Amino acid sequence: MTGINALFLLAGLLLFISVLASTVSARLGLPLLLLFLVVGMLAGEDGPGGIVFDDFFIASMIGQLALAVILLDGGLRTRVSSFRVALKPAAVLASWGVIGTAALLGVFATWLLDVDWRLGLLLAAIVGSTDAAAVFALLRNSGVRLNERVQATLEIESGANDPMAILLVTALVEMLLQPERASAAGFAWLLVSQLGLGAVIGLAGGWVLSRLMARLTLAEGLYALLILSGGLLIFAATNLMNGSGFLAVYLAGVVVGNRRSHATEHVLRVMDGLAWLAQAGMFVVLGLLVTPSQMLDHAWEALAMALFLTLVARPLAVAIGLWPFRYERNELAYVSWVGLRGAVPVVLAIFPVVMGVPDSRLLFDVAFAVVLLSLLVQGATVPMAARLLKVEVPPRDEPFDKREVWVDDEAALDLLEYRVAPGARAEGLHPDEIATEFDAAGVRCVALVRAGRLQPLGAAAKLRAGDALWLVAPDEVAEAIARVFGGTGGELSANASFFGEFIVDPACLAGDLAAAYGFELQPGEAERTLGEMLRARLGRPAVVGDRVHIGAFSLTVREMGAGGTIAQLGLKCPPPAPVSVRRA
Repeated sequence: MTGINALFLLAGLLLFISVLASTVSARLGLPLLLLFLVVGMLAGEDGPGGIVFDDFFIASMIGQLALAVILLDGGLRTRVSSFRVALKPAAVLASWGVIGTAALLGVFATWLLDVDWRLGLLLAAIVGSTDAAAVFALLRNSGVRLNERVQATLEIESGANDPMAILLVTALVEMLLQPERASAAGFAWLLVSQLGLGAVIGLAGGWVLSRLMARLTLAEGLYALLILSGGLLIFAATNLMNGSGFLAVYLAGVVVGNRRSHATEHVLRVMDGLAWLAQAGMFVVLGLLVTPSQMLDHAWEALAMALFLTLVARPLAVAIGLWPFRYERNELAYVSWVGLRGAVPVVLAIFPVVMGVPDSRLLFDVAFAVVLLSLLVQGATVPMAARLLKVEVPPRDEPFDKREVWVDDEAALDLLEYRVAPGARAEGLHPDEIATEFDAAGVRCVALVRAGRLQPLGAAAKLRAGDALWLVAPDEVAEAIARVFGGTGGELSANASFFGEFIVDPACLAGDLAAAYGFELQPGEAERTLGEMLRARLGRPAVVGDRVHIGAFSLTVREMGAGGTIAQLGLKCPPPAPVSVRRA
């Protein structure tokens, strides 16, 4: 019993320190996942903790289990609209992107390490795919709102590229250990089964889980356990049938997350904590597994490979793969840069060690060092790179908080909290005056909180700076209401520098706008609506932030509607010419 309690104490202590380290991560601007790794390395045999842990099998098991939980949570938070924007380009990156990156990096690794070409390609295949844990965590906690096309491409790619990476690693391990059994037909069938079974079982299993969640009446905390246990069942069953369990559990999460019911919010809140626990536990264990002194023996090789991967292999693969989809150069650069490596390459690097591939420890040490460099350099610069490459869009005007009150199995009210900013238009108004302004949308005031206390909503109630007002309102007017509470005082001033000074209806004829402002259109555009003209010029699905220039003017997509339609455009006018003053 003493040994078991000591193990529990150690596990709890490591996780406790890792969570506390998150405050240091935020202050230093370092990825939290990197600090989890560092905690594990410090607790390991080369650190002050002195813990000797070299069980690759247990580490692989923990890593795969944690990745399944992380991918399930990522799927739950992925909107189907993201697939409209980026499914095809992300699918290309999840297939060709992995192959192209591995091929280029494999040639470089074979030359650099002076090893058998199969071993060089194996190392490249291990680090050739992006990592879902790193991408989901860093993009969603970076504090920047990315262009939807870029964010959706990165997230879908990271959730779907594991089958190709596993195929390449499996094929190359077989070529090294049993070359006589390796065949192109066998590898092709493995790929088909990985993708086909993963997609079918994941979608079917997600549908079953979503129906169960909507129909069953359980205690609130049990809904998340239902989805978690169902996701792990889907993951394991798919793997047993030679499909991709990672793809299956991700797609199951997408299906469940997009079929909202009274239990969805409970599931998301609990799964968020479970996903963080999985990330922390996985990276701490992987940190324990590595021996820094051995890894430093190959530091310069790892640095050279990381540089080649980041600056040559990944950008070339991305540029070739996304060329048909007409991405902007800055978008291509950002997708190339945020090809984050994390737990997946380390877990894949464990496979050759467990299977007894010669020089597999060299592969593990180099792969781990590449992951460290990726998290340290690329992970820490996610927000800065977004600003430099101009792929971020201004944050939306949003409620301070949002709750869902379910009144039936498939009917819910949105309860929104707004805080009155100093100088806001809401100051001095009665709460009902704001609700009346949006009366057509069914907005109703339900509570006024001042200094932590509920206030009566009588005739004398006037809003002050710092007050919190709770409204029942549909989501489609949440942004418009937020502008009333913002401190800028104007509807357009917060985003005018990005979207433009004027809001334009996309159904307006382009010729009418051109006549009003005096700019020239291309032949045939005058008879088109502004939305049609913009889509034709873009040549791809539009997202918020897409912009076309018409002479010195610019039209920017300000808001998207249902089904991928453009709901609102912003018009930005050129600055007025300076007035010259002639002196007498």
